[in-house]
Amino acid sequence: MEQEVQVTIHSSKPDNTVEAGPQETPIPDQIKGISDTLSEAFSCFRKSDSYNQLLKRAEKAREYIRNNPGQAMLYSLGAGALFGLFIKRKR
Repeated sequence: MEQEVQVTIHSSKPDNTVEAGPQETPIPDQIKGISDTLSEAFSCFRKSDSYNQLLKRAEKAREYIRNNPGQAMLYSLGAGALFGLFIKRKR
């Protein structure tokens, strides 16, 4: 059930000011170099056999979860509990 509610926005700025659009910040050459290197590494990984094996294993995992949802939930619950024990803060 949706209702229409009037909203009044009050601003501390005078009405005659004009807001500027988002300004683009220049990207430093070092960050651009890192970005290019990561893009190149990922494209090489996508062309490798390891990427294809990873996709096949991910599909097998999806099939297992679809066929055995109860067991998959229990496994994830156990893994989450174990992970929680490892990162639990010492009091």
